[in-house]
Parts: sequence; structure tokens; C-alpha cells
Amino acid sequence: MDDSPTVGAVSGELLTETLDYDGGRQVTVYVPPGPPEAIVFAGDGQLVPRWAAALEATVAPATMVVGVHRSADETWRLHEYSPGFDPERFAAHERFFVDDVSRWTTATFGVALPAARTAVFGVSAGGELALALGARHPRTFSAVFCASPGAGYRPPATMPATMPRTYLVAGTLEPFFLDNATRWAAALADAGVEVVMRERVGAHGDAFWQKELPLMVAWAFSR
Repeated sequence: MDDSPTVGAVSGELLTETLDYDGGRQVTVYVPPGPPEAIVFAGDGQLVPRWAAALEATVAPATMVVGVHRSADETWRLHEYSPGFDPERFAAHERFFVDDVSRWTTATFGVALPAARTAVFGVSAGGELALALGARHPRTFSAVFCASPGAGYRPPATMPATMPRTYLVAGTLEPFFLDNATRWAAALADAGVEVVMRERVGAHGDAFWQKELPLMVAWAFSR
């Protein structure tokens, strides 16, 4: 996955801080030029600058993005993002992501939007994280945005009684991830969840990931 933040200037503010988790974990926040109408929490926070640029290039609602950086160790990243590998590690990261980062965001920026204006977003393994956190915290997140999820976290045999509406996207040139997204879309639809599934021409990590975020935001919050 390309982490390059070189995506051009944005009109809003980009701020990166190191919070007290796992020896110090960075969080990058994009604050739009106008008052935030929605807030998106995401894993893989290194990618926030390019997501910010994609949002500013559209007429999507003004959206704050709060991105928690991933671990430098790819194995730890997978354990933090998918609940099945190391439940204790996942739970610690889950508390940090859902509780600590949320409180820090409110205290630092004075932004505390209701769940109806709050989503969780992720790409690849981060897509698994978004699905897992949406399933576990439907009162915190009203929408899940998921691009090209991995297969470490699959739909459970019994879906949660309450699941946020979910927008999935995957590329035609990444069949493994497209299959995973399609599997989730079918399981969610069978459970009565409002779900959107989009196929885009592209491979894993291609530009459709960032281009899709404004469409996700508009779908969830331009209602």
C-alpha cells in the first residue's frame, strides 16, 4: 500500500499528534475549511492527506477525517484490525480507537457530532476494522465505509442484531478482495442491513479507494 502523502495542498487543516498508546501512536486529522457536517474515523491514518484532497475536490458535505496510524509491524496491524487473530490485541486497539481517540478529538477540536453524522472507514485490512467496529459499536457509528476488505474477518454465522448501513467497494482487478466485499454485501443484505456494493476498474491500492470516499460520504450524509 502506497503511503505517500504528496497529493497537493488542501484548504483545510492537517494536524498529526502522537497519543499515548502502544508506546506512542500517531493520529492525523483533517479539519475541513467550513464547520464539519460529518466525521469519519479511520485506520491507516497515514492516508488522511490524500483522502482530504479527494473530499475537497468534490461537493460532498464538509467532513472531518480522524485517522489512526497503523502499526509499523504488519503482523501487529493485522492483529489490531481483525478480531480473530489476537482478541486481546484487537480489544486494546478497539478501546483506543473508539474511546480514547474520540475523547481526544472532542477535547482538541470541539467537534462532537451524533452517531447519525459519524462513520468508520477503512481500506484493505482497515476495511475489516471498519466492519468489525461498525458491528460492535452501532450506537457510535451510523455508517461503515469499506474498500477492498481482506478475509481475516468474515461475516459471522449470525449477524449482529443491529448493524450500521454499509457501503462497500472493490476493484475488478483484485478478485480476492472483490470476493470478500461481495461476500459481506450478500451477508449484510440477507440480514436486512442497508448496503451498497460497488465494483470499480482497478487493482488493490489504486486511486479508486480515495475517489470513492466522497461518494460514500455523500451517500451517508447528504440525506
